[in-house]
Amino acid sequence: MPNLSLVIKEQIPAPLRLDRFISENLRLLSRSQIKARNLKAKINGKDVKLSRFVKYGDSLELFWDESLPENIIPQDIPLEIIYEDERCIVINKAQGMVVHPGAGNRQGTLANALCFRSYEKGTGGLTGLRPGIVHRLDKDTSGIIIAAYNEEAHAFLAQQFKTRKARKTYVAVTCGVPKETKGRIEIFIARDQKDRKRFTVSSKGKTSLTFYKVIKNWKNYSLVLLRPKTGRTHQLRVSMRYIGCPILGDPVYGYEDRYFPNASLMLHSKSLEITLPGETVPRVFSSPMPERFNQLMERLDSVFPLFTG
Repeated sequence: MPNLSLVIKEQIPAPLRLDRFISENLRLLSRSQIKARNLKAKINGKDVKLSRFVKYGDSLELFWDESLPENIIPQDIPLEIIYEDERCIVINKAQGMVVHPGAGNRQGTLANALCFRSYEKGTGGLTGLRPGIVHRLDKDTSGIIIAAYNEEAHAFLAQQFKTRKARKTYVAVTCGVPKETKGRIEIFIARDQKDRKRFTVSSKGKTSLTFYKVIKNWKNYSLVLLRPKTGRTHQLRVSMRYIGCPILGDPVYGYEDRYFPNASLMLHSKSLEITLPGETVPRVFSSPMPERFNQLMERLDSVFPLFTG
């Protein structure tokens, strides 16, 4: 039996290899995990190589090794659960929690916690280095994140992110006030060739689109709502720096602030609108403003009372 069967119901604008479709569109496994898990595939009932191009209407059957990698450790880590059923879980991720294991972060991640919950619930369906992870948040970005408990749910949720049907809203405190109270930031983002951990604006990058709205401002600081339409790595952080308003506390794209030199990254995933597996009407999941935001805004109100808008 295949691990996952599906029919491609999205238009693919350019020739796309099967392995790239699995990793980038379905977001099931990374390219390295496809190889490590010995993934095999059939298209329209015929065995194919992973280099085969896929198209709209193709019927896929995917087979891979279900064994749990040795370097993923199920851990009983407390989570703030917003919603949970047998197919998926919505979490208010704490700032400082890494989403999936990586170099120097093999334990204590959200992935470790999801593995534990999966086995406790008896689903046993979460495997790989990114078990159940549909989208990601940076370590120091707090807030709403959704994960799946089985491959079918994962594919269903990931498809909504891919087609931009999932609506994410973030809140941030920025250093600087945007020139317009609301607008769009459309740029091209690519990995920085001089520092592989950073991303930069480049004509050779991928399209990035973010809508923003200023909610409040204090002289040279702003409380801003951010709605990304694309899902590029570090998209919001790069975009706000690009318009001259880096997010306060950003150690990579910001700068040390004279009033708040010890501020942590002031970026929070406030809400997510998405349709859950087995349902047809989208739900909206939201989280309260983190305490670090409340404390900072109280300080801003006291320091810049005449500039509060």
